[in-house]
Amino acid sequence: MFRRTVRASAALALLLLPFAAACGNEAQAESSSDPSSVTLRVGDTGWKVDEAVLKFANLDDTPYKIRWSVFQGGDQQLQAVRAGALDVASSSEIPPVFAAADGKPNFKVVAVQRGSTLNQEVVVPKDSKVSDIAGLKGKKVGYVQNTTAHYFLYELLKQAGLKWSDVDAKPLLPNDGLAALNGGSIDAFASYGTSIITAHQQGARTVGSGADILSGNFLWSARDSVLKSPAQKAAVADLVARISKAYAYVRDGHEAEFAKVTAENTHQPLAQAQKDLVAQQKQRPTQARTVGDDTIASQQKVADVFTELGALKEHLDVKSFWTTALDADLKKAL
Repeated sequence: MFRRTVRASAALALLLLPFAAACGNEAQAESSSDPSSVTLRVGDTGWKVDEAVLKFANLDDTPYKIRWSVFQGGDQQLQAVRAGALDVASSSEIPPVFAAADGKPNFKVVAVQRGSTLNQEVVVPKDSKVSDIAGLKGKKVGYVQNTTAHYFLYELLKQAGLKWSDVDAKPLLPNDGLAALNGGSIDAFASYGTSIITAHQQGARTVGSGADILSGNFLWSARDSVLKSPAQKAAVADLVARISKAYAYVRDGHEAEFAKVTAENTHQPLAQAQKDLVAQQKQRPTQARTVGDDTIASQQKVADVFTELGALKEHLDVKSFWTTALDADLKKAL
């Protein structure tokens, strides 16, 4: 497992090299207050859904440039931010906690996007005899480390009267976890998004869900250097607001059309894509909001759970890496 972790870290480092090489030039180019001089390097998870929804809603005509990059998880996005390869990351509440754990974060959480917590599940192969979380005792369980999957798996185990040590927990990336589940090297897998969609397409069954455990707060984090530039800061606020407006457009009678875009990118049947999209927007409409005491408190609760789990070595005060610096721009853009 150590070798696998090293290989994953090495792969991420190689991925970041071309981005990091361009950092110096971009920082100089974006020092102007002119929005057209700005190029935002923005992360997304699974597939470029944010880019797609903007295009679908005809809101992709930004006065600034966007360079999108796709990662397997928000944790990798925050690593990219730390490495200088991304300006803006979107993630659950959890990745920023670990990215800031060394006490030297070079980013701030600047906005919150409320979103669905569906497709956040623990799944087992179709022929598994495991029917619930309690049945995982003594089993090999894969999970995506330092993400929502890590969090809701721990909480589901507690609800079932199990300790983390009662399972043989294996940290895996989403694609590796799917391969391990199908290959029989793990008995269950806790993951999210497209990996769960794919797992179900391959016959996997759900034995636990994080839908009612997770807060639905998804965080926008920006590099400190972005917040020092009025043009970049305004561009981030505009982008977050545009995505919120794009989803409002989808909900306004365009679910069936956007489901076609989703189905094409997630390789699932159109009917299923539309069903999932409608369910997600009904559960919790995707929309942006500014930073508030309640959103900070929600992430603090998550951080405290990871301290309890032992994943964080000491208490972390999360408000140290939150800021209201984007609030005025975001309110104006919304």
